[in-house]
Amino acid sequence: MNPNLETLSAEIGTRLLERGEALTTAESCTGGWVSQVVTAIAGSSNWFDRGFVTYSNAAKADMLGVSKKTIVRHGAVSEQVAIEMAQGALQHSRAQWALAISGVAGPAGGTPEKPVGTVCFAWASSHGLAECETCHFPGDREAVRRASVEHALHGLLQRFTPLLA
Repeated sequence: MNPNLETLSAEIGTRLLERGEALTTAESCTGGWVSQVVTAIAGSSNWFDRGFVTYSNAAKADMLGVSKKTIVRHGAVSEQVAIEMAQGALQHSRAQWALAISGVAGPAGGTPEKPVGTVCFAWASSHGLAECETCHFPGDREAVRRASVEHALHGLLQRFTPLLA
């Protein structure tokens, strides 16, 4: 595993264990890669509840409760869908923290408005956090997906560090 991903995952686990809290994930373009990275850490069952891989729009709606109207209005790759994914993951798990990822990893599927490398992220918590952002990553499919995993984990650590201090 990438040493940076391992370090991020272990730090997230330490912080969650300190609070007795857990993480859930809702992934689309990363296909469960965040969940794989997290579960590569020994003892992660103490702080990782579950992961949802919702690649299709139907899965986003069925498993996470993402509004079909939101998908039609904004597209699956949007901050609006990402935040609904994160909030849905919280609602359908026992976790207190969620991260969500939806993007265009390529090599096809991009549009002028959402070119390949466009990835939307959301982080939510039972403490009231609900934040999202869009990034544009260069490279091929694997590079976009890898950068997305790292960004999602780093973003989570940034967001809950002040709350867990």
